[in-house]
Amino acid sequence: MTVAGKDSRNPILVCRGMRARYSRIEVVHGIDLDVHAGEMVALLGSNGAGKSSLLGAIAGTVSGQGSVRVGDNELGRMAAHQRAYHGLAFVPEQRGNIFSTMSVAENIELGLRMLPPEARGECEEMILSLFPILKQRSVSSAGVLSGGEQQMLAIGIALGRNPAALLLDEPTQGLAPAIFDILENAFDVLRQRGIALLLAEQNVSFAERVSDRYMVLSHGETVKVGDKGDLRDIEAIAQAFMGVDA
Repeated sequence: MTVAGKDSRNPILVCRGMRARYSRIEVVHGIDLDVHAGEMVALLGSNGAGKSSLLGAIAGTVSGQGSVRVGDNELGRMAAHQRAYHGLAFVPEQRGNIFSTMSVAENIELGLRMLPPEARGECEEMILSLFPILKQRSVSSAGVLSGGEQQMLAIGIALGRNPAALLLDEPTQGLAPAIFDILENAFDVLRQRGIALLLAEQNVSFAERVSDRYMVLSHGETVKVGDKGDLRDIEAIAQAFMGVDA
């Protein structure tokens, strides 16, 4: 099942026939999705539904198959680091892209190294405008930051690649609700900048706040798709989470 585009424009991120596996066990089974510029699509589902595995397969960090296109570039056979050079950035679950013994400033600098030197200053300014606390914590080790601050840093590192498409795996997991507003505001800015956002999330109420469309996964397959307004139908979403196509 394909998540249809919201209009006739060519999408930024196009995935076709995505499969993911661990050893010989396939956990994601032929999923298609599109994400347009300035749009956020939420991947919903319970633990084990395949959300993280799908993002990993798209990013190249999980073994898989399928076509991944960002703009005019086909990335499906590239290694993860090569995909990053072609406009795809990934914020893994539990802030897995942070170097905890390095300072906040050093982490951000590391994320910026893919850009030409002349472009780094503007990108860093954008990151710090989204998350001003990172400027205040610039000399602190990343490992001593709060969970919310680490999540901001993880997103900032990914944005240092100036991506066309950004994948976010469970960004609200374990965070205080006060951080949700900061993330929502940041995502609004990124949408205004034309970035395509793909979000894996269990928190349906947060997904309704930030997403334009959604896809519910169960057992590695698509069971429901729709617009954000549909997320208010709690009964239908609950059925989809249980693997029942409502």
